[in-house]
Amino acid sequence: MLQRLFPIGLLLFAGALQAAPRPNILFCIADDWGWPHAGAYGDQAVKTPAFNRLAREGVLFHQAYVSSPSCTPCRNSILTGQWHWRLGSGGNLWSDLPVGLPVYPQLLEDAGYHVGHSRKSYGPGKLKDWKRHPVGTNFKSFAHFLKTRPKDEPFCFWQGSSDPHRGYKLNSGRESGIDLARVHLFKHYPDHEVVRSDVADYYFEVQRFDSLVGSVIAELERIGELDRTLIIVTGDHGMPFPRGKGNLYDSGTRVPLVVRWPGGILKPGRTVDSFVSLTDLAPTFLEVAGVNVPKAMTGGSLLPLLGSTLSGQASGTREEIFFGKERHCPGQEAPDSGGYPCRGIRTHDYLYIRNYEPLRWPAGTPNYDKAYKLRSWFGDCDNGPTKSYIVANKDQDAAHRRSYDLCFSKRPAEELYDLKKDPEQLVNVANNPAVAEVKTDLSTRLTRKLRATGDPREVGGGEKFDTYPYYGGAPGYPGDQELRAYRND
Repeated sequence: MLQRLFPIGLLLFAGALQAAPRPNILFCIADDWGWPHAGAYGDQAVKTPAFNRLAREGVLFHQAYVSSPSCTPCRNSILTGQWHWRLGSGGNLWSDLPVGLPVYPQLLEDAGYHVGHSRKSYGPGKLKDWKRHPVGTNFKSFAHFLKTRPKDEPFCFWQGSSDPHRGYKLNSGRESGIDLARVHLFKHYPDHEVVRSDVADYYFEVQRFDSLVGSVIAELERIGELDRTLIIVTGDHGMPFPRGKGNLYDSGTRVPLVVRWPGGILKPGRTVDSFVSLTDLAPTFLEVAGVNVPKAMTGGSLLPLLGSTLSGQASGTREEIFFGKERHCPGQEAPDSGGYPCRGIRTHDYLYIRNYEPLRWPAGTPNYDKAYKLRSWFGDCDNGPTKSYIVANKDQDAAHRRSYDLCFSKRPAEELYDLKKDPEQLVNVANNPAVAEVKTDLSTRLTRKLRATGDPREVGGGEKFDTYPYYGGAPGYPGDQELRAYRND
């Protein structure tokens, strides 16, 4: 959990919060939107005026991470305030959420909040035996939700979206005016027009999500409750591109996060570099509402950071952050129905990753004719032009082969990246004797955390993650002709 520092000013601030009316809570979450793709983070191509406004009027977090870079387990971890590895079948994509787990929307509803959601909330997956939807009633819009709100009752609303999840309308970004030369490319991608245009199409949907956020802000202003509302905006994991979504690198686990709350932010306009996890959101929501936080929740409230006047890395906060992945898609070769289990620990200086099954394919098998799930083709990576381009050109030259290997080839049991020298996390130094002590230390700290929080991969029973029901599909092989269309001949 977050360590708490309570100087006198913050204690007085906390007392004032207790005396204030309970705030409304508005949570906006994009689908597959990763860091750093917002204007507030310096991205020069994507236009995110609503997010940027919230950053100016609130607190912008530079080191926010998901529990798992996969939709269902990430959203389950947000709802429960727990690491996904503690949630049984809820730790997998296209799974379910075990009934009986405490979830913050229901706890707030029981405490007198008007609760609901719109568009994507839980999932994808099935909800078995839940008498109430864990995110509340589904409304067609935020405005519709407000019309059903009892007078003077605080609300908790989950504004979801399917943006910027694939598929995209081809060339929608370029045709909307996004400058391909200015889009942000992670260095594990080839710098090619196909890739830049694909990222621009993703940006187009990021901008559409931002417009949705702008519309709900405008609705709050219209009813005069903007400043009585805690607003949080984020994404559920990195972009749906190779080595992004479904991976433990920053391109998969690091997400945008902004908080606006005039009644609870002591000094707005700050940027914070302290590590935070999206598992911290549920305890934060409950604490601001005056509701007891269940002991099962492993996240920690963000109120100390919101109530601080400090920018950058606040002393007394986390020195590391943890995350992991279980089965995203059963994309291995038959008869293996498993995923690619891995866990990671990130400090400001290093990223250490433990791959429990290094003989498996990290993004799913390329051999679609042998796949456990019929014709699954790199099943943990969504289909799209960037994926096809990298695969089609892997033998063109050393640079393209390196991109392919970083995105799709098998990985060793341990990975270690020196973030000062290699911020893009491209060079694995796990076998470098010069950092042997660092690797040992991070491995020990990771094991200690996983065992303390009951991770089955460390305390026993981890194989169950590979056998839970899977209710979804998988990216299929697009055909030889389509791949040939992306070749640089």
